[in-house]
Amino acid sequence: MNNNLFVQWADQTPQIRKNILQMIAKAQSGHPGGSLSCVEIIYTLMAPNGVMKYNPKKPLERERDRFVLSKGHACPTLYAVLSAVGHDISQDELMSLRQLGSRLQGHPDRARLPYVEASTGSLGQGASIAQGIAMSYKLDSLNHRVFALLGDGEMQEGQIWEVALSAPHQKLDNLTLILDYNKGQIDGPTNKVLSLDPLTDKWRSFGWEVSEVNGHSYSELYTALSKKSPRPQMVIAHTIKGRGVSFMEGNTDWHGRAPNVKELELALQEVAANRQIGLSN
Repeated sequence: MNNNLFVQWADQTPQIRKNILQMIAKAQSGHPGGSLSCVEIIYTLMAPNGVMKYNPKKPLERERDRFVLSKGHACPTLYAVLSAVGHDISQDELMSLRQLGSRLQGHPDRARLPYVEASTGSLGQGASIAQGIAMSYKLDSLNHRVFALLGDGEMQEGQIWEVALSAPHQKLDNLTLILDYNKGQIDGPTNKVLSLDPLTDKWRSFGWEVSEVNGHSYSELYTALSKKSPRPQMVIAHTIKGRGVSFMEGNTDWHGRAPNVKELELALQEVAANRQIGLSN
């Protein structure tokens, strides 16, 4: 893949981060930490010439790749990316996040946005939904891929490990799970709440193809997510909670806290000045 494309993507993502911060600040409710950590992951999938094969102008056509946001509380990123790539979400509508009657609820709502593949937020369920879609594609002999983005706190749910066991048994080579491994959750650092290590060894032992990447590097993400394998895949994307805003980075206090006016101003200045995040090594 031409590196010029990744430079173009990196030029676009500061605006996505700006929208995320403004949406949450206006609502005075939301999850900035885990939303900012997954910007590059979701954009790599959905950006023009990205990994997923789908048409934003025909979002409900049957034959398409699909994306399930299992960590549904990070939906500000999903909404901002959908808007950026051409879905019918205007700038004004982005700022209606979590308002009564808005299509953009605090967790994805498929009833209001039918091209959102699943109503998620009950952690652990998105992986199972993605597996079901992948199985349906196999039954219908459709050659399309299914991606699901998980949170690391979510990995402590038992339902995730049922998918870990069953997807290789079903030979779902069209299923890719992605872990936004920012190593923090609402109660603190993940390794103190309930350690996931040794994570790579665990998934490989279940029969998955496992890749570890820098979750803020477009080149590494694109290579890993484009990869085809005869087995289901788990991409462990090492990320930073609150990426792009120095006082949010790695700070679990920002898991579910909205910035005030002064904090928003400082955060917007930082994300506008940093167009290198997606080009990280």
